[in-house]
Amino acid sequence: MTEVQESGAPSRRSLIGWGGAGLALGAVAAGGAVAMSRVGEDVDPAGADTGAAVAFHGAHQAGIATPVQDRLHFAAFDVKTEDRAEFVGMLKDWTAAARRMTGGHAVGDGAYGGLAEAPPDDTGEALGLKPSRLTLTIGFGPSFFEKFGLKDARPEALVDLPQFPGDNFDKSRTGGDLCVQACADDPQVAVHAIRNLARIGFGKVAIRWSQLGFGKTSSTTPGAQTPRNLMGFKDGTRNIAGTETDRLKKFVWVGEADAGENSAWMTGGSYLVARRIRMNIETWDRTSLQEQEDVFGRDKGEGAPVGKAKEHDAPFLKAMKPDAHVRLAHPDSNGGVTILRRGYSFTDGTDGLGRLDAGLFFLAYQRDVRKGFIPLQRRLSATDALNEYIQHVGSAVFAVPPGVRDKDDWWGSTLFPQDAKGS
Repeated sequence: MTEVQESGAPSRRSLIGWGGAGLALGAVAAGGAVAMSRVGEDVDPAGADTGAAVAFHGAHQAGIATPVQDRLHFAAFDVKTEDRAEFVGMLKDWTAAARRMTGGHAVGDGAYGGLAEAPPDDTGEALGLKPSRLTLTIGFGPSFFEKFGLKDARPEALVDLPQFPGDNFDKSRTGGDLCVQACADDPQVAVHAIRNLARIGFGKVAIRWSQLGFGKTSSTTPGAQTPRNLMGFKDGTRNIAGTETDRLKKFVWVGEADAGENSAWMTGGSYLVARRIRMNIETWDRTSLQEQEDVFGRDKGEGAPVGKAKEHDAPFLKAMKPDAHVRLAHPDSNGGVTILRRGYSFTDGTDGLGRLDAGLFFLAYQRDVRKGFIPLQRRLSATDALNEYIQHVGSAVFAVPPGVRDKDDWWGSTLFPQDAKGS
């Protein structure tokens, strides 16, 4: 992973989120805590320079283990074309556009100066803006492999997620043939990226659902301030860092032995679980501090586990209540199960009853969904005290292929090897 050296202060634009300027939300599913400390050290060193560019090429896709940016635009697409060559052509066009946008350049010949009678190649709303550490990450959902004769290429690890207790999905925010995750430190840069890919894909794909996110709820940068979720607790205290190559290899990247004969194309990739988790904000805000801390198993100020003084002190799980979130989600309680989290907070107005439609857009990468998210969520959905205050209302799972190696490579080339010849 390419880590960007940064300096300076975040731009005013990067400090303003969608749907609520001052909110800092995000939490759930996997161990515990999130953001600005009491002493005011609320600047993540990984995000200090919002103008930097992240390398697009590499063995793994950017946007997984790279330093987490502050804004998100996530989109799930349905494939509309039945023409394999047309779809592959779109993937190549998407890759070319992504390569330019992540470098801070306009798509194609740009937003102006071309033929007046034709639409411009770029929509133009990111003109004059810096790259803002934009990363674009693509994945293929289970339903995608029902198309283009790819049934045998569907990885065994790409399973349909089971229904967990308490799930109450909105079908309009669930599933998808493929996804694109756009992360940046400027919300307009992230939105611009998804907008242009959707425009390029018009007639071949259509957006099924999308989610805007702000206030990252996990960090992959060693030494960075742990972010806070909308419940006010630190989240992701022991999340996998982008520099922890051994942990990434063990828990995140798909190896040759994992992929199997028919899905060797996934070697170097990962599996993504996306969950839209609604928080019952109004109920939580009327809950006593003691109960809030009991629910998580950490204190709200420092983020220290029960009976400890500092956030990063090793937790004594038995000191926590049996249904405490941290106790249930900790790897020691789950046979070592570990996932890499990149979630974001969201606020999408109100629900018509005067309650905020707010919560966590949970994003987790892992080597095998069957050994990562599924056993972990089974445990959490059964007895986690946090369930009283949250509900999973959207869900999707995707196979995220390896990275684009060089200027001649493109997204999905390992899945469509016969189409890569001569490209």
